[in-house]
Amino acid sequence: MLKRIKSLLLDKAIYFALLITITLTVLSFIKVPVKGLSVPFSDKTYHTIAYFFLTLSWLYTFVKKVNIISVVWYVLLGCFIYGTIIEVLQGTITPYRTASYLDIVANSVGIIIATLAFHLFEKKIRLI
Repeated sequence: MLKRIKSLLLDKAIYFALLITITLTVLSFIKVPVKGLSVPFSDKTYHTIAYFFLTLSWLYTFVKKVNIISVVWYVLLGCFIYGTIIEVLQGTITPYRTASYLDIVANSVGIIIATLAFHLFEKKIRLI
């Protein structure tokens, strides 16, 4: 039964990755109310966590479908370019958001951590 669940998750992983991507895009452009909102972490922490899950979801999507070594570079590059485009668009099309180089750095840290975590568990995932 566990194999069936894991097989189902692998088959539907693309939908989960797309859901995370769309959610991240929407959250990047909406105006977040600041009144009464206590933020215990820096917004850079949220960037790192968001791009960790974004990268991990896309890596998991392709883990059994193609040569993983080649796809890792495409996923890393795609997530980095996506994050950079989001930052540029935040600075140009929204009056309430600003573009920040430190956000791009935080995004990159999340991408790198996700890649390292994925490589630690990649062999276990492939065996399932």
